[in-house]
Amino acid sequence: MALAAVTFAGCDRAAPPPDGALVAQWLRLELAIVRAERVNPPLATRIAAYTAVALHEGLASDDALGLSPLAGRLNGLAPVAAPSGELDGGIVAAEAVRWVLGRMVAGGFPTTRRAVDSLADSQVAARVAAGVASARAERSAAHGAALAAHLLAWADADSFAATRGRPYRLPTGRGTWENTSTPDQHLPEPLSAASDLVLERNAGVALDPQRAGTRELFMSRPKAQAPGVLAALNPGKPTEPFWGQLRPFVLPHADACPIVPPPAYDERPGSPFWTMAKVVVDTTARLTEEQRRVALFWADNAAMTGTPAFHWMSVLAQVIGQRRLGAAEAARVSATMSLAIADAFIATWREKYRSLTVRPVTYVRRVFDPRFQTVVITPPFPEYPSGHSTQSGAAARVLTRLVGDSVAFADSTQRDIGYPPRAFRSFAHARDEVAISRLYGGLHYLPAIVEGVTMGECIADFALARLAPPSR
Repeated sequence: MALAAVTFAGCDRAAPPPDGALVAQWLRLELAIVRAERVNPPLATRIAAYTAVALHEGLASDDALGLSPLAGRLNGLAPVAAPSGELDGGIVAAEAVRWVLGRMVAGGFPTTRRAVDSLADSQVAARVAAGVASARAERSAAHGAALAAHLLAWADADSFAATRGRPYRLPTGRGTWENTSTPDQHLPEPLSAASDLVLERNAGVALDPQRAGTRELFMSRPKAQAPGVLAALNPGKPTEPFWGQLRPFVLPHADACPIVPPPAYDERPGSPFWTMAKVVVDTTARLTEEQRRVALFWADNAAMTGTPAFHWMSVLAQVIGQRRLGAAEAARVSATMSLAIADAFIATWREKYRSLTVRPVTYVRRVFDPRFQTVVITPPFPEYPSGHSTQSGAAARVLTRLVGDSVAFADSTQRDIGYPPRAFRSFAHARDEVAISRLYGGLHYLPAIVEGVTMGECIADFALARLAPPSR
């Protein structure tokens, strides 16, 4: 398909190894796609995980880069046969991601798939221009496609397909979570003053997909809820109630990192449940402007600013440039973090739909104040544990171990929607702010936040152990 757009010319120069920008560019494009398509949070992590594996395995096919393949270290992933002759990891990776990410976003907006092809084309062309000879380039492109087919067959066996369209009956009862989210709360908003409304049926309004950048993907557009369409967040229904049944990537099973169960539902004053809800009431009643800014900066609602997982992917893209990570190191960090976050969502969703803990907005209005309003929109899934906290615990643990324990950085992820960059002393500092932001936003009780971080760090330890380079 898009491979024909690249001409492989003979060249005798030795091409330098690809740099970390190859990885960072895909992270930024994925964030743009998740925002534009309004993908729900769990689904976004699956996209990120398989794309990260495709990038990693593509680069690992090039012996000169020194990356150890993940086959045999991830659940169900077998090795893929490599062709004879040298491969260029940059081209293999670009082609593998072209097909893997292309499948993951199949059914999305036409510009989404064209943006994927455009970036893959540009990365392949850059490697050829850097000196990759024609025979090596052609062999690498072919292997990238074969690698993608292998990874997609692996993905097809993760039980995801069995959850599509499966009916879910939410249990009822005063002490059981109920969905308070409504479509009008999640109306998409333009993400910059320059955004336009683009309707699929309006043939007079279009983008040049070969030239469109991430800002052009931040368009406010309608998203159908129909079979074959890349699913957007549907506020009117519980989000992904069967996600906890998917095959994990690094965990032996979804319950491998158990946490303390939430308190039993109880409306009596002084009971454990009442007491933890009182903390939410008292905290939100006296929020400072800075605390409100923290809650909004990390809100990451799928229909508006992306997802919590891709906020951390954006942080990683910024760190890759700041620390000048090479492609191999960037791919290793990206794969480890993406897989830890993906498993964090599987484990978190398993517990959420087992506990079915009532959200603060329901409990506080029922017991304390019927006029209670949250700072951030309450999402359409149960409370315990906090997904933001779990995946942030996982992400920060991986970054701390693989990049450093005192990396100061400024997070500019939300700059395009009006929030100035926020400065952090370390990844742990950012993790703690993400976690507490869910209390400030009125979305979680404190135990869900604390236990969420604990679960996330446990999952990260599994990922770090399983993905550590084999001793030589």
